[in-house]
Amino acid sequence: MISCRRRSDYGSWGRVVRAEHLVCKPHFTDELPASAAELPDRPILPVGLRRSYGDTTLNAGHALLDMTGLDRFIRLDLDEGIVHAEAGLSIDSLLQVIVPRGWFVPTTPGTRFVTLGGAVANDVHGKNHHRMGSMGCSVMELGLLRSDGTRQSLRPGDRLFAATVGGLGLTGIITDVILRLVPIRSAWLDVERIGFGNIADFFRIARESEQDFEHTVAWIDCANTGRRLGRGVFQRANWLADGRFEPHRGGAGLTMPFDLPRGTLNRYSIRAFNALYNRLELSGPSTRRQHYASSFYPLDSIRQWNRMYGKAGLYQYQCAVPTEVAETAVADLVGVIAAAGAGSFLAVLKTFGTKQSPGLLSFPMPGATLALDFANAGDKTLRLLAKLDEIVLKSGGRLYPAKDGRMPPHMFQAGYPKWTELAALKDPAIESDFWRRVSA
Repeated sequence: MISCRRRSDYGSWGRVVRAEHLVCKPHFTDELPASAAELPDRPILPVGLRRSYGDTTLNAGHALLDMTGLDRFIRLDLDEGIVHAEAGLSIDSLLQVIVPRGWFVPTTPGTRFVTLGGAVANDVHGKNHHRMGSMGCSVMELGLLRSDGTRQSLRPGDRLFAATVGGLGLTGIITDVILRLVPIRSAWLDVERIGFGNIADFFRIARESEQDFEHTVAWIDCANTGRRLGRGVFQRANWLADGRFEPHRGGAGLTMPFDLPRGTLNRYSIRAFNALYNRLELSGPSTRRQHYASSFYPLDSIRQWNRMYGKAGLYQYQCAVPTEVAETAVADLVGVIAAAGAGSFLAVLKTFGTKQSPGLLSFPMPGATLALDFANAGDKTLRLLAKLDEIVLKSGGRLYPAKDGRMPPHMFQAGYPKWTELAALKDPAIESDFWRRVSA
């Protein structure tokens, strides 16, 4: 029988909200509820490793179904590069098995501590979106358990498949995933770093890089204004072919042992960090050999790094804006942040390609995406984010639900015009704090 217990310490990765939940954790598929009648509480929400920053993994006062105990391989075809696994298997565990055998996940977010079910439910993207698109583009089949007791195998082209990819876990319990992998000839990448002086320079380098480089991303400094608005460091990389297939090391690594005092991350400390980071990144050779772990997952080396933002937590703000207005919109966004003296400790800018996801609520669009972290300073932070909303909305852009904890309903509904199609296919026994907030 599935075990359940009350927990009062469950919160978002941003740590802004904590709430009591009834947490149920199955370890075998036959422990999953056969129908809504067997649910321990309603509504329920299936969750994975809960790395979403906002409230897409919260269901305050109700039940969460922790899927991380369902983490087994069902089939691994190393000739064709196909993995069939339970939805609770993490990318972290998957890479430990497939990298030594010359395979990698087709796309990955900035953390490997994501389950396959979570990666599908959020239709995650990576630094190679211009080549591979989002995760949904490589999913071959999904298993879905609905609260009416039906178990379905979903494939691209099915309406429920489209609703489930990027559907934030609202269409049912994703039980298993069949994913097409990509071959690699090394676990290492050839990474080139290029300093750029402003937003216009970034877009020029990005256009020049997409043809010849599989992975592209930039860090930008949000503290400068004028001609240095949005200066930063562009990184572009390709896999090496040296036959070295060392997987990343397991274990806990370093841990942030306590919450930093309130106000530690302020305009002065962030400005100093940005200046130092820019100097360090551009010192030494412009190319380097880098393992995938440090290239794709730099923050995974510090467990609980979100504690750097103190007890009040952080908001992450990630937007996408369309190609035709991307340069102007990004410059406007960074200008507002710089003027407010609220430079982000982590600010990442990259371009999206034209490959379309099958998901109804997929976040990427052809254009650019800017991701920023802001320490939670209450109303002051919320007013700044509302100003950024106005720019994104005017540009025809949208925000990323996996990173959001406060966007108003009109912002969500404008950015995702197919949300009503998801609403029609949503499982009636499943809810989240996010969905209650944005579907009002």
